[in-house]
Amino acid sequence: MSAVEYPDMRGKVALVTGAASGIGEACARQLAAQGCHLILLDRDEQRLRVLSEALECVGRTGSVVDEAAVMAAVELCESRYGRLDYAVNSAGIAGQPAAIAETSLDAWREVIDINLTGVFLCLKHQLRAMHAVGAGAIVNIASGAGLIATPQLSPYCASKHGVLGLTRTAAMESATAGVRVNAVLPGSTQTPMLEASLQQGPELKNMILASIPCGRMGTADEIAAAAVWLCSAQASYVNGHSLVVDGGTLCR
Repeated sequence: MSAVEYPDMRGKVALVTGAASGIGEACARQLAAQGCHLILLDRDEQRLRVLSEALECVGRTGSVVDEAAVMAAVELCESRYGRLDYAVNSAGIAGQPAAIAETSLDAWREVIDINLTGVFLCLKHQLRAMHAVGAGAIVNIASGAGLIATPQLSPYCASKHGVLGLTRTAAMESATAGVRVNAVLPGSTQTPMLEASLQQGPELKNMILASIPCGRMGTADEIAAAAVWLCSAQASYVNGHSLVVDGGTLCR
C-alpha cells in the first residue's frame, strides 16, 4: 500500500468498479486508507461482501454492462454522501486467446461489452454527477495493450485502445466543468486475471518477464498508487493523460 498521504482526499466520496479483486481491490484499499468514503461495484458478490466488511464501506453487486446497476451505484453515492468526488473504473476481463480469424462474435462482444461499453456507461453517469457539483476526477484502468498490438487478444486490444479514446474525449468535454479524466495503463501485473492466463504454462510467464526491463511484474498496489495520485489534488493539472505503469516495457 502506498505510504503517500493526500490530506485533501479525506472525507471525499469514491466509486470503484471491479473492486472485488486485483487492481480494483488495491484501489479500494488505498482510497480507504486516504480516508475516502467508498461505494464498491463488482459482480462477485462473495468477494465484494468480504472486502466491504473489511473496509467498512458499501458494496453493490452488479455488472458494468448493466446501465441500471451503474446508475444505481452513482445515485447511491449522491443519496448517501451528497456527491461523487472520485471514480476508478477498473472492471475488465482478458478474454480467451485466439487469432482474429478464430475469434467468435460472442467472445468479441463479451470483452468489448465489459471493457469498453462498461467504461462508457460508467463515464456517462459519473460525469453527470460530477458536472452537477463542478468538480471530480475519474481514472480509467486501461492497459499497455491500449497503445500496442496484442496478438491473440484482439478484443482486449481493441477495447483498451477504445478506453483511451473515451478517456481523452471525456477529458476534453469535462475540462471546463472542473472534472479531470485520465487513464492508467498497467503492464503485466500480478492479479488473479493474469495468474489465470499464466496457467497455460511456464513459457508464457518467461516470455512476459523477458519483455520487462526491470525483470519483474508489477503489483496491484503499484498500479493503484498511480490511480490514487491521479485522483488527488497533486495531479490537479493532469487531464486526458495516459499514464503508463509497466516497468519500462513499452520503452522497447
